Amino acid sequence: MSAEEVYNRITMLRAERGVSRKELAAALGVHYQTIGYLERGEYSPSLHLALRIAEYFGVPMDVVFSLKPFPRLGSEVVKS
Repeated sequence: MSAEEVYNRITMLRAERGVSRKELAAALGVHYQTIGYLERGEYSPSLHLALRIAEYFGVPMDVVFSLKPFPRLGSEVVKS
């Protein structure tokens, strides 16, 4: 991991809500390719854009972005 790497859940959030890259880009005022770059980790968003993405999805920013990889879905074991 590079010191600048930022992980995100944009793809997952879009899929959950049925939002295309183009729809998200239009809502944020960016080019749809920017969303692809963000999703693949090829580009880290500005603080302003990160806040707008979190606001768009209605979640706290740390639900969308992290400096550490997110755990894989289903990898958390529930103890009773």
